[in-house]
Amino acid sequence: MSTELGTFLGYPAAFLTTLAFVPQAWQSWRTRDLSGISLPMYLLFTAGVALWLCYGIAIGKLPLILANGITLALASVVLILKIGEVRSRMRR
Repeated sequence: MSTELGTFLGYPAAFLTTLAFVPQAWQSWRTRDLSGISLPMYLLFTAGVALWLCYGIAIGKLPLILANGITLALASVVLILKIGEVRSRMRR
């Protein structure tokens, strides 16, 4: 695959997959209802996104860096809220 085609596909793919997390992060932040969120899944997912970000940095690919940097921030918001919810439930 040519570099131009890869970049042409990479930016929209990065944009769409990153954009997909905005509604979840926004709803989680707004309602603080994370009952439908799986903590193990979000732990694994956030770790995976962090590794994709590291990979993007290592190979110097801007679509990977931007998408995974933003997705990591959004997923981290949801993860932090979920951890807070779990801790709150444990204190009861």
